[in-house]
Amino acid sequence: MQEKRPFDEGAEVEDSDFKPLSAQEAQQWRMRHPATSVWSVVVGQAVLGVLVAVMAWWVSGRASVGWSAAYGAVAVVVPAALVARGITRKTGAAVAGSLLARLLGWELAKIALTVVLLLAAPKVVPQLSWLALLVGMVITMKMYWVALWMRPGVRKTD
Repeated sequence: MQEKRPFDEGAEVEDSDFKPLSAQEAQQWRMRHPATSVWSVVVGQAVLGVLVAVMAWWVSGRASVGWSAAYGAVAVVVPAALVARGITRKTGAAVAGSLLARLLGWELAKIALTVVLLLAAPKVVPQLSWLALLVGMVITMKMYWVALWMRPGVRKTD
């Protein structure tokens, strides 16, 4: 039977293959993997939302379907912009726990705002098409994946 030993931090570090990057290696990594602006994703969502609304209007021939798709895009873009503003705002010390709590708070606000916008949809959009609204929301949300996929350096390997 093995004897249980108290946790020894040094033993775990020795067994690990972790090697910290030097300042030069970290700089090279940052150059290969530039940060994606959260605002560029929000703008991309807005542009895609407009395109979806125009396409919905054109395909259906009904303005109400276009407005429904546009409102679905708004129900994604406005809360995303709220979160982007909240997390990019400069505040005091950057403590990991407080940053995580702030992100969680903004994400909860995003969900609440999205629900409020969806509940208001029948009053805001005359002759609302829920299907078009849902299509507008889903396609606009997919912009997150497009932004990740198009980010420079993601598919490149050394």
